Amino acid sequence: MSFAWARQYEPQNGFMKWMDEKLPLPRLVYNAVGAGYPVPRNLNYMWNFGVLAGFFLVLQIVTGIILAMHYASDSTIAFAKVEHIMRDVNWGWLMRYAHANGASFFFIVIYLHIFRGFFYSSYKAPREMIWLLGVVIFLLMMATAFMGYVLPWGQMSFWGAKVITGLFGAIPLIGEPLQIWLLGGFAPDDAALNRFFSLHYLLPFVIAAVVILHIWALHIPGSSNPTGVEVKSESDTVPFHPYYTAKDGFGLGVVLLFFAAMVFFMPNSLGHPDNYIEANPLSTPAHIVPEWYFWPFYAILRAFTSDFILPAKLWGVLAMFSAILVWFILPWLDKSPVRSGHYRPLFRKFFWFGLIPAMAVLFYCGGAPAEEPFVMLSQIATAYYFLHFLVILPIVSQIEKPQPLPYSITEAVLGKDEKAQLGASAESAA
Repeated sequence: MSFAWARQYEPQNGFMKWMDEKLPLPRLVYNAVGAGYPVPRNLNYMWNFGVLAGFFLVLQIVTGIILAMHYASDSTIAFAKVEHIMRDVNWGWLMRYAHANGASFFFIVIYLHIFRGFFYSSYKAPREMIWLLGVVIFLLMMATAFMGYVLPWGQMSFWGAKVITGLFGAIPLIGEPLQIWLLGGFAPDDAALNRFFSLHYLLPFVIAAVVILHIWALHIPGSSNPTGVEVKSESDTVPFHPYYTAKDGFGLGVVLLFFAAMVFFMPNSLGHPDNYIEANPLSTPAHIVPEWYFWPFYAILRAFTSDFILPAKLWGVLAMFSAILVWFILPWLDKSPVRSGHYRPLFRKFFWFGLIPAMAVLFYCGGAPAEEPFVMLSQIATAYYFLHFLVILPIVSQIEKPQPLPYSITEAVLGKDEKAQLGASAESAA
């Protein structure tokens, strides 16, 4: 976001002037996250999630690099190497628990970030590219997390890999060759473990690159805000530093308290106990489930139980991927001129009493056994999920009558100033 009133970077000494001429990194930081970046003054703690996501991405990369120094992608010793990290490597247990729970916290933050975007319509113009890059980041996260789940080579790792890669076999004509190509064979083994380890190590750096593009795209139109009203004047903004660095710092501190509690007191609560049993291709677990952050999409996959023109398995695979791909077209499905859900009464009802309960049901059913009543609940929630985005949202955006918006961000924060508005009207008339 570039405004005439934004503070300009001014080097304070000879070295910084020389640095600014040769490699203007200080200027870049100042304009990106410093006093040179004006931000809407009414951002609440729902706008902390970007910084929190960035922190957990860095945490995952750092702990992942350390763990990779002691891991071996060999199916005969992978499980033993993880135990070696836990028992023999100095602070290895902390690195592994921080990495495993860091992934869960990363997804928690991202899910909250996404649903905040749904409520405040962060996908609307002029921020479509920010949203599209965000969906790409989420897809890359899903791929990275799946491959990382395979690496401990426990029972859930092995059978999760077998089930998920088996989904590609449902694709007509190319499915089976694609599955064999992904695994490097007919079942998860050394070739698959090597592939997944290499990609799991590489993809976080790809995510980091897309995050840079995401932030770059954000700085062109600037941050959205809870009112959805665009910045009109200098009074609508404050410098990012120190106002939001302090606010983000406080939010990060609170989240780290919960993260520390999880790592030190209940590090395995979000995992599956079967993954502490070494992978055995001859022993199928009674209930195969992926990690919790895959559950809603796993529930959508299992919601299709009958063949109709296409096999049920293929319908499930198409629906599972479509559940994320539909987010790419949200900017063009929602035609409402108002962004914020606070000023859209009908949209707000469908969001809080439709989409949120549907996602809650999908989360629960994805981790439940594939039996009744969970299959039926998954089918109902899946139907509503797609109806919400493809039918309800476009119709609501056309027929609802939004509530009046504040004149400006300043008015939303400080209240309506009749004298200021009369003065501004008189000045414009003159």
